[in-house]
Amino acid sequence: MRPAHASDVEAVRALLGRDPTADFEVALRDATGAPVVLRNAAFTRDGRPMPTRFWLVDPTMVAEISRLEAGGGVKAAGAAIAPEALADAHARYAAERDATIPVDHVGPRPSGGVGGTRIGLKCLHAHYAWHLVGGDDPVGRWIVAQLASEEAR
Repeated sequence: MRPAHASDVEAVRALLGRDPTADFEVALRDATGAPVVLRNAAFTRDGRPMPTRFWLVDPTMVAEISRLEAGGGVKAAGAAIAPEALADAHARYAAERDATIPVDHVGPRPSGGVGGTRIGLKCLHAHYAWHLVGGDDPVGRWIVAQLASEEAR
């Protein structure tokens, strides 16, 4: 992965309130060109495994998903999504991430699936980010339906 353009690094620094710890590329932008979803390298710059391959950074979307989580969204999504479908999504996410790691890599490796989760569900933000960039994620689809039902109210 090539280092991000300086303007993207600056934009992400402003969104996060700190320097990004891993190389990234902007996987999705909004209509103004601002970053919405980042695709992170598999390792931070100091060599630690990076559990989150796709990271939602758009502040409005982050707030929407945070409200959904605060209202019991993780538990509700976990109940609504078949465990086999969730496990399959984690496996596909991990395979996509792991394909970027050189075969001769020695040392710790990222593990788990979406957001580093091994079993179940813990972070709606990571699922939504992956869905937004085309990931086949049942939790992402569930989130879209929840957000649409909130808008309809």
